[in-house]
Amino acid sequence: MIKAKYIFRGLIAVLFLALGVSSCESYNEGLLDGVGNSREFSPIGLTARVRNSTTVELNWTVKADENADHYVVEFSPDDPEFKTIFKAINVTGKELPIQVPLEGETTYYIRVKAVSAAGLEDSKWSIASATTASEQIFVPIKAEEIQATSVTVRWAPNSNVTQIISQPGDVVHTITAEEKAAGVAIVNGLTPETNYTTTLKNGTKTRGILTFTSGVDLTKGIVVNPGDDLNAKVAQVTGDSRLLLMPGVYQTTGEILVNKKLIIRGVRPENKPKLNVKFTVVNNPANASEAVNLSLIDLDLSGSGLTGGAISILTAQASPLGDILISGSYVHDYPSQLMYGNAAARLKSFTVDNSIVKNVNTASGADFIDFRTTYVENVTLTRSTFNNCGSRDFIRLDAAAGSGGSLVSNVVIDGCTIYTPTLIASSRILYVRFATNILAVRNTLLVVGQAIYTNNAATSAPGFGNNNNFNSPNLKATTNNNRPDTGATTLDPQFANASTGDFTLGNQTLMDNKVGDPRWIKQ
Repeated sequence: MIKAKYIFRGLIAVLFLALGVSSCESYNEGLLDGVGNSREFSPIGLTARVRNSTTVELNWTVKADENADHYVVEFSPDDPEFKTIFKAINVTGKELPIQVPLEGETTYYIRVKAVSAAGLEDSKWSIASATTASEQIFVPIKAEEIQATSVTVRWAPNSNVTQIISQPGDVVHTITAEEKAAGVAIVNGLTPETNYTTTLKNGTKTRGILTFTSGVDLTKGIVVNPGDDLNAKVAQVTGDSRLLLMPGVYQTTGEILVNKKLIIRGVRPENKPKLNVKFTVVNNPANASEAVNLSLIDLDLSGSGLTGGAISILTAQASPLGDILISGSYVHDYPSQLMYGNAAARLKSFTVDNSIVKNVNTASGADFIDFRTTYVENVTLTRSTFNNCGSRDFIRLDAAAGSGGSLVSNVVIDGCTIYTPTLIASSRILYVRFATNILAVRNTLLVVGQAIYTNNAATSAPGFGNNNNFNSPNLKATTNNNRPDTGATTLDPQFANASTGDFTLGNQTLMDNKVGDPRWIKQ
């Protein structure tokens, strides 16, 4: 009995000892190197990102107390079981992150293990995957080589290529031996003013993709030259015709009255016609039921020496106005608003797309996009940069008396870079007071000093998503009726040179997340 008693106590002691050892192993696993651990620890935090279409960047966490001599990295194409190893390399921790060129249009399964410097067994594999895009051996298209019905494309000379296919329309160009050697071909048979995707093929394999818009069809519009009287040309416009402006500095200056459907388009986007004008929009006196539209496309618009804003509605309009569009343009040096509506009128939409707006509304305390007594249904800002645009309110839609306070207003800011770091605490990004307003700010990079989003109770909370607010602390403030973007990041964008208007991103996270005007994201 006594024997059994001591045996039982011994078993209990052994059990507690075993539990203690087990607990230490799980809690101090990272400390066991050299104290009984027989294997290197596996790499942790392994990430794989595609750079430049076919290059994969790898990174993982290397702890200061780890003792790996190097790491083995293996790549298996379209094979998660690693039966086929396409490439294997050795990497030291000091070389991270590494970039590895691979083939296009392939899902690579990637595994990494640590090899010990102390004679331990290799670690277990850590695994990631990445899918490469199509290969890109095309050279960027020269803007001057885009014509209305043709385009010149270039690639690395003597590359293995067989065809160039452009969509829409399935335009096929078979590459000759001479073109292959030179790395250049002219693709004919395009439709003017069409968005094309052109693919370079080697048999069935894609070797490059380019997108572009074919040139302007000069037969569909009134061609205007720099010496022409622009107001006289506007008077010639009827129906759906348009003014097609050749490059140069235009002599017409001052106000242009818009009372019809009017499209003013630059013929060469890379050499925009330069205009020193402002626009005033009114109803058509000859056809009151016509919805007056204004489209300004591929223009260089300057307000230097002028008074007032770029586009204005200044008198009451009995009939609803249509759409106002600024696209592919450079708008700069207007002392007052970009868009000003201060009369009893209704406008369907105001849109800025793929444009740069600089030094606008710098001479007054007005609002940048300013609808005071004019109702606008939709305001949309996309793929654009707003540089040094002073404002009390960046966007103001005011439900003033007589403008229809029960109407719905929609505002979207998407994929924009907004840079005015000198804004003060009384500045607001949004001041929208219609009874129902639907607001969205997404994929946008803001550097707006002390500005807030709003302090007005009538302004709805915007739908935020994937924004970055740098040196703009009050955009997250939760006081005084503000609508904070609590989910926005606050990363330094590392602009190439903001003082000269070069907002090319240096921050890799913002590039990966595609925040801001896409023209500045150059991977």
